[in-house]
Amino acid sequence: MTDFLVIVALAALGATVAGLVAAPAVRVLRRRSVALSLFAVAALAVAAMAAGTVAVAQAMFLSGHDLGVVMAVVAVSGVVSLAAALLFGRRIAAGSRELARSARTVGSEGGFVAPAEPPTAELAALSGALEETSARLAEARERERALEASRRELIAGISHDLRTPLAGLRAMAEALEDGVAEDTARYHARMRVEVDRLAAMVDDLFELSRIQAGALALTLSRVSVYDLVDEALAGAGPLARKSGVRLVDGGVVPLPVHVDAQQITRVLGNLLVNAIRATPADGTVAVSARHEQGRVVLAVEDGCGGIPAEDLGRVFDTGWRGGAARTPRADGGSGAGLGLAIVRGIVEAHQGRTTVRNAGAGCRFEVELPAAGPPAAEAPAPQPVG
Repeated sequence: MTDFLVIVALAALGATVAGLVAAPAVRVLRRRSVALSLFAVAALAVAAMAAGTVAVAQAMFLSGHDLGVVMAVVAVSGVVSLAAALLFGRRIAAGSRELARSARTVGSEGGFVAPAEPPTAELAALSGALEETSARLAEARERERALEASRRELIAGISHDLRTPLAGLRAMAEALEDGVAEDTARYHARMRVEVDRLAAMVDDLFELSRIQAGALALTLSRVSVYDLVDEALAGAGPLARKSGVRLVDGGVVPLPVHVDAQQITRVLGNLLVNAIRATPADGTVAVSARHEQGRVVLAVEDGCGGIPAEDLGRVFDTGWRGGAARTPRADGGSGAGLGLAIVRGIVEAHQGRTTVRNAGAGCRFEVELPAAGPPAAEAPAPQPVG
């Protein structure tokens, strides 16, 4: 047992000496090729094995023949190990270079193309991560393009919508100044309509900018859906009568919600106004509310005839109008395409969701809001003492 321990100690001493001698190579090879690093590790292993073998052989007083045999075995094993290390190192280095070339395509138009067979599991994982990153960058680029197109469309639409009433106001003002307006009251009334249209567009732009900047302040309170719907119907009633459209109760359950009543009333008002304008005379716009899986679903269904399937995903986008026409409406609506975008922004600020689908002879817009919990129990009034 003592001889065995001596042999182990001598082998460890020889390997340690070889390791200390090769230690500076670690710093030298720190930024070198992985192939060279693997070769150096294999060389260190061979040197440590050879040093330990020589130390043990000297202590055991082996004959020259036996020592030569042992060293020949060590040498052959070392050559094979170094060759294998060099081969694997070159393969890993080649895979790394191929992955580096592929990584330069991340974010490009063509997208990242992963190497066919990464040589190690780590490089395969890195390749997969780069592929996911490239896909996310492509999605972000598409979103950016869509937002830029929407922004350009919005600017063009707003510019047109502002130019039209401003041109009309200028013409009517010049007519009044020149004294050529025979019916000044009619001119003044028309100017008021155009000013109201401009004010509505400016208000919508301001509200949308607050929503997109995350600066929409909500004053939450517990309120009944029935009250919200009733107030929105009262506000949209005059426009419905003027347009010859009937507003009907499609089943409104007095459910409690915890919302900003003013903002949700605006949401319903925007949906009702859009529905009334899209519904032909003698048509019907129905409003309903129901409870569904812990949420309150408000719905406005019109008789617009439906929206093309390819446009359903763009209905709540900023600037979407459902058509190319930009003629100002006779009812004084701004037509800037901001109403539904404001609806989505307000609802999402309430942790809700907006959807639209074709239903029957028109469209069904739904607003999902979290239902309010039971009212908190009031604390008992203090009792007089004595």
